[in-house]
Amino acid sequence: MLTEENYEDWKVCLKHYLVGHGLWGVVSGKEPEPSKDKKQEHEEWKKKNALALHAIQLSCGPATYAKFKEAHICARVAWNHLAEKIKRPHKFKEHDHEEENHVEDEAREYLNYGYLYKAIEEGKCHSIKSFLEQDPNAVRARVSSHRDTGLHIAILVGHIKIAEELVKKMQPQDLELINEYGATALSLAAISGATKLAKAIVEKNPKLVSMENDHDDGQLPVIVAALYGQKRTVRYLYKVTSKDELQGERGATLLNCLITAEIFDVASMLLKRYPHLGVTPDHNGDYTLRILAHKPSAFPSGTKLVLWKKWIYSCVMVHSPWESPRGSQTSHEDDSIGNALVGLIYWCYIKHIHDRKLVHDEAVKLLSCIFKEIRHMSKSQLEKMEIDKVLYEAIKHGIVEFVVEILKFTPEIIWRKDKKGRTIFAHAIVLRQEKIFSLIYGLGTQRCIMARRHDVFGNNYLHLAAKLSPQSQLDRVSGAALQMQRELQWFKEVESIVQPKLKEDMNDNKKTPSTLFTDEHKVLAREGERWMKNTAGSSMIVGTLISAVMFTTAFTIPGGNSQSGLPILLETQTKAFLIFMISNALSMFTSSTSILMFLGILTARYAEADFLNSLPTKLVIGLACLFFSIVTMMVSFGAAIYLMLNKQLTWVFYPIVALATVPVAFFSLLQFPLLVEMINRTYGSGIFGNSKRKLSWCGL
Repeated sequence: MLTEENYEDWKVCLKHYLVGHGLWGVVSGKEPEPSKDKKQEHEEWKKKNALALHAIQLSCGPATYAKFKEAHICARVAWNHLAEKIKRPHKFKEHDHEEENHVEDEAREYLNYGYLYKAIEEGKCHSIKSFLEQDPNAVRARVSSHRDTGLHIAILVGHIKIAEELVKKMQPQDLELINEYGATALSLAAISGATKLAKAIVEKNPKLVSMENDHDDGQLPVIVAALYGQKRTVRYLYKVTSKDELQGERGATLLNCLITAEIFDVASMLLKRYPHLGVTPDHNGDYTLRILAHKPSAFPSGTKLVLWKKWIYSCVMVHSPWESPRGSQTSHEDDSIGNALVGLIYWCYIKHIHDRKLVHDEAVKLLSCIFKEIRHMSKSQLEKMEIDKVLYEAIKHGIVEFVVEILKFTPEIIWRKDKKGRTIFAHAIVLRQEKIFSLIYGLGTQRCIMARRHDVFGNNYLHLAAKLSPQSQLDRVSGAALQMQRELQWFKEVESIVQPKLKEDMNDNKKTPSTLFTDEHKVLAREGERWMKNTAGSSMIVGTLISAVMFTTAFTIPGGNSQSGLPILLETQTKAFLIFMISNALSMFTSSTSILMFLGILTARYAEADFLNSLPTKLVIGLACLFFSIVTMMVSFGAAIYLMLNKQLTWVFYPIVALATVPVAFFSLLQFPLLVEMINRTYGSGIFGNSKRKLSWCGL
């Protein structure tokens, strides 16, 4: 199998295989494709080509082979692409080739500037200044074996101040010098994010912003800065770069780099100027929609915030760095302390929320702009863009905004089927994306028609709901039993919208939805049973211990009994004694109840339907009673300590009571979150309750 480490061995072995099977002529190009008029020869060539392609695919693996989209027809193209992509030689510009005769002289020449190189590397400004005073031409000399100038080295080692001084001493044409990898000083400044240095270079030689470099696939400096996520540098270079340079493939490459780096404000301006860039492939053949479909964090649906951050998120106003803030601003120069306090709060708590909301706002605007262009595209253009795969990836990552925006501009896409015959909502069921599936409730009558659809395997919506959820979705739920409960909730929800006839419908494998559900969830059901029994068994031991201790304590009352048989402390410290007895009794009763609940779980039959409500209800009651029994046991213990020590050693009572809260705290930290989750999933609004809402699509 081809890896990054075994390329040479892989190439030799595969070549031997192809030669041995008479296929190397097709791969090497020695056997070109015959004319279609020669049917027999053409069919023979097609057979060899298919065998060679199959061998290449098996040897390099589907993940590597899938990257070369244009290589699926010709084995020679696939072989050449692998040779180019896996092992790419360095590029040189034309004037580099013209100087090949002087390479040896230059290789020796850089040794004369070893002192300058070392001084720049160590940041010795005085030594650099002295050397350049003696040899002014050294400012443009090659000082390394990679044909770097002193300016290149200063930027690479991070001495930006020295680089700025070198720029002042250089002529405009000197700034166009490139190193062995084809990188100008401006390209390196863009990589390092040295905005001030980039500004100085551009002011001295404005042509550099339009000068491509070979270091990063021959890209403009603004694209290089975006590629490395240097936001401030990107914003500056975008201002000074001619917008005519940012059309076609270049513009699409910049747009995709900006989105990857989450510089959405610049991306939004670029797309507003040239809307067609959203549907134009970049130099790697990628489309903007595909990049967005893999960035759930760029959308509100992919960002999880705690309650107080959600409140701030809903209140904060966003504005782009290129625009003035929304709303009026008033300054209070005399209240410097108040302004400083507000500024501190903003930077500590609000700024990152504001920035995240700004990203969300701009990302949705980008989607809206791109989908406006898509509605004018033909079917063949959409297939070339692989719109079905893009939608699948967006649904897989749960990007609700992606689906909502495309439905606003192309509502008919709800009927579009991919190669498996599955629609948007079919994918939402398979991938268990409840927020996206809940959009189906805004379809009205169309929902009933939609639910009758089958894929190419004869599966209706209920069959798809019967399939096992992806592991990534199962991992979101604690414990196999709750995972099984969630699967049943999905099945029941989809069952509620399909026609009764479809509940007994068979797919191509002759399985009804209920049969398919049982087959798919056998392992999960066994794991759920084991999880339930382990949880109930361990909790039952604790409940039994508490019940036994509380039962014994009820007959060994502190202080003893009087001759009449009544507790002595009942007469002297009535309130404290009553607290002791009541908490003891409550702990006894609740621990006994928890034991019975856990016993019911251990002896349950564990049918599929039991995981929906029966088993979770028993576990919720058992854990709740166990928690209450632990609390009341600690109260009873504290009351008993008080009754015995309150007259002589009162000070001892307080630290003991404080320590008595430790078990309660530990139980709360370890088990209470599970209890809350089970209550929420069993008795709450459910996984669809908060998501069922009407759509605001145009025309619906």
